[in-house]
Amino acid sequence: MSSTSPQPTHLTLHQTSRVLEVGFDDGCTFRLPFELLRVYSPSAEVQGHGPGQEVLQTGKREVNIVDISTVGHYAVKPVFSDGHDSGLFSWTYLYQLGAEQDQRWADYEARLKAAGVDRDAPMPGKAGGSACSSH
Repeated sequence: MSSTSPQPTHLTLHQTSRVLEVGFDDGCTFRLPFELLRVYSPSAEVQGHGPGQEVLQTGKREVNIVDISTVGHYAVKPVFSDGHDSGLFSWTYLYQLGAEQDQRWADYEARLKAAGVDRDAPMPGKAGGSACSSH
C-alpha cells in the first residue's frame, strides 16, 4: 500500500441508523450503511473466487454489525447479525466503498432487477441456516 493512501482517523458504529462512520486523514468521512457493507463484503462467500462468480446478496436491509475488530493496521473485520464474519475490509476498500457509494447502490439495484429479485427477498438455499453444502 502506498504511504499516500488515506489512513483512518476514526471508526464509529451507529447501531440505531445501522451506519459505520469512517473518517480519514485527508478530511473525508464516509457513512457506510451496514447493508452496503454486507452486500459488498470482500469475502469469497460474496465475491466468489473470480470474476463472474459473485453471489447476489438479498434480505440484508435490516442486518446489523454485532462486533467489529481491527486486523493489524490495515483492515477491520465486522461480524454481521446474519452470521457473516469472513470479510476483511481494508482501509483502502472502505475508502473506495465510501467514495463510490452512489454508484455501488445503483449497480446493486441493477443486479437485483436483472436477477428479477427484490432487495428484501431471503437468500436462496439458506432455509436450514447451514452455510455448508454437501458435495
